[in-house]
Amino acid sequence: MLAIKQGVRLAKLQPQIVLGLISLHSLWEKYGYGALTITSGSDGDHKTGSLHYSGNAVDLRIRHLHPDDLKHIVSAARAALGSDYDIVIEPDHIHFEYDPKP
Repeated sequence: MLAIKQGVRLAKLQPQIVLGLISLHSLWEKYGYGALTITSGSDGDHKTGSLHYSGNAVDLRIRHLHPDDLKHIVSAARAALGSDYDIVIEPDHIHFEYDPKP
């Protein structure tokens, strides 16, 4: 299941992020976790030039994930999605963005 935190805005969400979230959700389920929860889209304050504002980035809740599982999920996601996606583990969330390299 995909969940969206109340107040999150996803109006600009790009198709590449949606496809990436589907892949991440499959890994979430493989490791036995419930909802993949989006905690930020184009809402909130992000640094200047952030891909959040163009719909090419979201933040995901991780507080319920075991640290070892988190590392395995992110590693598998990076392998499955390739270099056009960046997955950054922050202290309280995953920053997930579509940022194709030339």
